[in-house]
Amino acid sequence: MAKYSRIEVASQMKENGMVPLFFHSDIELSKKVLKACYDGGSRLMEFTSRGDFAHEVFGALNKYALAELPGMILGVGSITDAASASLYMSLGANFIVTPVFREDIAIACNRRKVLWSPGCGTLTEIARAEELGCEIVKLFPADIYGPEFIKAIKGPCPWTNIMPTGGVYPTKESLSSWLNAGATCVGLGSQLISKDILENKDFDGLTAKVSQVLDIIKEIRK
Repeated sequence: MAKYSRIEVASQMKENGMVPLFFHSDIELSKKVLKACYDGGSRLMEFTSRGDFAHEVFGALNKYALAELPGMILGVGSITDAASASLYMSLGANFIVTPVFREDIAIACNRRKVLWSPGCGTLTEIARAEELGCEIVKLFPADIYGPEFIKAIKGPCPWTNIMPTGGVYPTKESLSSWLNAGATCVGLGSQLISKDILENKDFDGLTAKVSQVLDIIKEIRK
């Protein structure tokens, strides 16, 4: 069962301004990545379900977060059907992120009052997601649309909260372009938690990088 309500999760997404995305099959390495992001100031992590037995890694990771990292909100991404969403919610997922918009996932998440963030690419999809109770939609792949897409959406729909993912970089230039266009927060995957960081187990470097990104976001929002 989720520890945090969908309103609490949405509020933290807005406050943080950034959601790290990550997957690895090694549980102990995953714990260190999670701890590094936590130490850097992030209170959110999207564990992307992209490998065999990923749910087992997530279950262990969420138990670790609950026991050792107070206030850390762990969710799961790359979910494409309601059955998978239900599986992860039974393991305590606090939010569900999907690359596509599916009403069956919305129903499953709403039934348990868990935040869900569907991948949308048109205003019609965004409007339908909001009609089904979505707090923050995911723009994916964001690099195909660009910041101007968000700016255009916010014109007629200023209440819409959008999280671009894919094509966002941990630089002031990139973050400024998205946030100034109206993004509520951004999703950052391999550009933040890079292959080099994982191979070199540079967890101190990851902590510093996460902290730097959060500082840049605060500066942009002043």
